[in-house]
Amino acid sequence: MRVKTMMSQDEIIRFIRAQKVAVVTGVDADGFPSQKAMFSPRRIDGRTVFYFSTNTSSQKVEVFRGNPKAGVYFYKQGRQKYVGIHLKGTMEVLTDHDAKASIWLPTDTMYYPLGVDDPDYCVLKFTVTGGRFYSEGKTEDFQLTDTDQ
Repeated sequence: MRVKTMMSQDEIIRFIRAQKVAVVTGVDADGFPSQKAMFSPRRIDGRTVFYFSTNTSSQKVEVFRGNPKAGVYFYKQGRQKYVGIHLKGTMEVLTDHDAKASIWLPTDTMYYPLGVDDPDYCVLKFTVTGGRFYSEGKTEDFQLTDTDQ
């Protein structure tokens, strides 16, 4: 008998897409967590690959170049209910034109005045290896896959 999970894979992705903020965590050179609140992913491929935009000069880029292990946390706090989803995986720093152009928005010139090829603009590519769901005092580990099982 299969136990029903708290959320289906598609419900997890819908939940993530609805959030405006993601808390991205890496491990710094001294072995300590390094966290940063960021805008939600610009793009999600399937259920397991997430793309964020950021500054190449940022501390988090240095952290992920040194250690690709990463966590991304999404949450929604209501009046009576708190829901959180933690994803773990690896983070890759992409600086090539195609990767940057794939998530570029016209309003990005506010942060990157030289456009898509601004050397201070890069993409963080997060690949999920597992996750944990939290709601109403209950937790559950889960796996995301790009195929329905």
